[in-house]
Amino acid sequence: MSLVSQQWLFLQDVAKLINYAQTLDVVLTGGELYRTKEQQQIYMDAGKSQTMKSNHLKRLAIDFNFFIDGQLVYASTHPTLIKLGKFWESLDKQNSWGGFWNSFKDTPHFEKREV
Repeated sequence: MSLVSQQWLFLQDVAKLINYAQTLDVVLTGGELYRTKEQQQIYMDAGKSQTMKSNHLKRLAIDFNFFIDGQLVYASTHPTLIKLGKFWESLDKQNSWGGFWNSFKDTPHFEKREV
C-alpha cells in the first residue's frame, strides 16, 4: 500500500477519534502532525523523543492536547484518555496510542504504523 493511501486511512481514523472525543466531552486541540528530520533531532536532543524513526516524519502520527472540564490533561492513567486510546487502537491493528507504551509514555501521540 502506498504511503499516500496509508496517510489517507490514518486521517480517516483521526476524524473518527475527534468525533469520539466529542461524545466523551473531551475538547481536542491540535499539536503536531508533520515533523521534519531537523525538528525530530531537536526533540531527540531534548529527550522529548527516543527515535529518529518517528511516524510524524511520514505524516502517520498526530499529537493532541486534551481538555476535560476545561482543564488540560495529559495523564496517561486518566480514565477518559484510556477510553480514547482503546478506541483508537480498536479502529485498526496498525494504530497505536503513546499512552499505552511501556518504556516512554507519549500521551498526546496517536499513530498508524506503516504497513
